[in-house]
Amino acid sequence: MLARALRRRSAWALRRLPVLGIRDFRLLLADRVLAPMSYAFSMVGVSFAVLDQTHGSTAKLSYVLAAQIAPSLVFLLVGGVIADRIAPQKVIIAANIMMAAGEGTFGILVLTGHPPLWQMIALECLTGTGMAVFYPASQALLPRLVPGEMLQEASAVSRLAMNGAQMGGAVLAGFVVAAIRPGWALAICGIGLTGTVPLMLALRATGNERTQQPGMLRELREGWSEFRSHTWLWVIVAQFAVVLMAWYGGFSVLGPVVARTHLGGAAAWGTITGTESLGLIVGGLVSLRFTPRRPMLFVVLIGASIGVSPLALAMLWPLPAICATSFALGIAMEIMMVQWTVALARNIPPEKLARVSSYDAFGSVMAMPIGALLAGPIAAGAGVAVTQYGAAALIVLASLLALIPRDIRMLRADQLAGPAGHAGPVGAGPVGAGPVDAGRLLDAAAVLGLEAVSLDSAQSLASAQSPGAAPPPR
Repeated sequence: MLARALRRRSAWALRRLPVLGIRDFRLLLADRVLAPMSYAFSMVGVSFAVLDQTHGSTAKLSYVLAAQIAPSLVFLLVGGVIADRIAPQKVIIAANIMMAAGEGTFGILVLTGHPPLWQMIALECLTGTGMAVFYPASQALLPRLVPGEMLQEASAVSRLAMNGAQMGGAVLAGFVVAAIRPGWALAICGIGLTGTVPLMLALRATGNERTQQPGMLRELREGWSEFRSHTWLWVIVAQFAVVLMAWYGGFSVLGPVVARTHLGGAAAWGTITGTESLGLIVGGLVSLRFTPRRPMLFVVLIGASIGVSPLALAMLWPLPAICATSFALGIAMEIMMVQWTVALARNIPPEKLARVSSYDAFGSVMAMPIGALLAGPIAAGAGVAVTQYGAAALIVLASLLALIPRDIRMLRADQLAGPAGHAGPVGAGPVGAGPVDAGRLLDAAAVLGLEAVSLDSAQSLASAQSPGAAPPPR
């Protein structure tokens, strides 16, 4: 009886979402549930593990989180070249193994003793290297697994899966850290990421076929030439270099400090992260029906709105208000990411997309280690709230400057459609294609088991106190 019901449900899902009939896409979908859910345990666990091991030192937390971002300055560009040469899943396997080794070992050290600062920094460097090589390979993989007419559907289902998994993982991670210890959250992250390796090994995607193999420096120059030829591209990347530097310092580094001191600890931080992921899911559905008339102006303005994240923490808003803000920002950020990725996919030649994506990511994150390194010491001297107010102001200023070029303010969606044949991989159907039916995507959410967790039940986790949380005045 149960088997018959499952067969009927599978047949119904295939009729509604034909992309689920592709074997390699189903394997990728399983990976994109397991990997984000696992990594969500790291997002919560690392900060609270460091704070517990260093007795709440914001400066030492800065150094560890900076070590996680710093490898991006080297390996993002190298990863982009490699992902354009070989099968992307091989790069992803290497990336996931590095992240699993870094976070899993960190968890074991926390559970069995008191790791010194240099060990925590070294392990987060290893994790950061994996993160850096993962991004361009991930961007290049999906178009090699599904036919062009299914890319938009595949991308939408994939993003629903990832955002739903991250939401659930963040809430569970907050509970694990609050109920037991951060080391367990890091160990779970390592185990989960290791579990993605068999899924990636089973994929059949191949690398780009080339008659000749140019040198790495030449390929980097080709990618750079393509990147700088689009004014809207490099201006917004420059904007987000500043935005992400300020946000990372004011929110990602100092946010767990505020949560530990004023909001209830790790469970509260996991709830904030989880509600943002819920917003990403809703934003993915909204983006199916909403296309701004001037996409690049929209992207810049959403970048400015990120300033509300450190601002809400600086002003010590109540936890429900901070969660509501994170939810709204999640919606806006997902719509923005769809617009951005569509613009890249439709305007960048497919054989250069991984390299241009790596320059995009490199430019956006290159200043994040600076934000991480400065946030802790500045907060120790001037105060956490003052540092967060400064971060919010810097985000708004950078966004206002990005509005100066006329291309940003005036480019319309039809002008960013790109040449025919560049219909892109992530969120982009063929040029001129209509949106995927929203009802089908809601069906997809049910098929994948991504029914929304209510905000009230997520917030109930925040009533638990994190181990060792102390409320000294800020």
